[in-house]
Amino acid sequence: MANMEQALLKRLNDDFADVIESVIHGVGGEVTVVVRVDAIKALCFELRDRDAYSFEQLIDLCAVDYLEYAGEKCDPAKRFAVVYHLLSVKHNQRLRIKAYVAEDNTAIDSVIDVWRCADWYEREAYDLYGVLFYGHPDLRRLLTDYGFIGHPFRKDFPISGHVEMRYDPEKKRVVYEPVSIEPRVLVPRKYREDNRYLGKGEINNG
Repeated sequence: MANMEQALLKRLNDDFADVIESVIHGVGGEVTVVVRVDAIKALCFELRDRDAYSFEQLIDLCAVDYLEYAGEKCDPAKRFAVVYHLLSVKHNQRLRIKAYVAEDNTAIDSVIDVWRCADWYEREAYDLYGVLFYGHPDLRRLLTDYGFIGHPFRKDFPISGHVEMRYDPEKKRVVYEPVSIEPRVLVPRKYREDNRYLGKGEINNG
């Protein structure tokens, strides 16, 4: 890992050891810090305002569903993760923060007071994954219809959805009805035999 990333990790562990749960070293030395969900907002303020960090930009915010990952079922207490990608222009550094939320309580503090651009990012995460952001001033669906049922990026959401819509010429409006097709999966897990789908140490020389 480069010296800059090592120095960043040391500062983070020194300053925020009480809220950091683990640290992951990604590809190319990118640092990912897993933090307690209840500490996310206070930590983000510190990372923005302390001169040693100066993460003045939120590049992206998204959610991840770990219902099944690497062939294993997840811990329900950590089914969803909210991921923040930060950039410090001043120090030319990037940092990824991850906080887990439970399957039965997907709430986490909004960081819109820290970075205004979090507004639509958080609405998207709510719409697609059902993550609730406390303190968001207008947490509405962003990509689906306001009457949409469920959260379509969750891994247990049916491919065919819960309802279908059509225009009714008699009622002169769009109507919603139960899905009339049988749920089915048409996409194979493996498309072809090649090195992308082989395990470690397996080389296809054919």
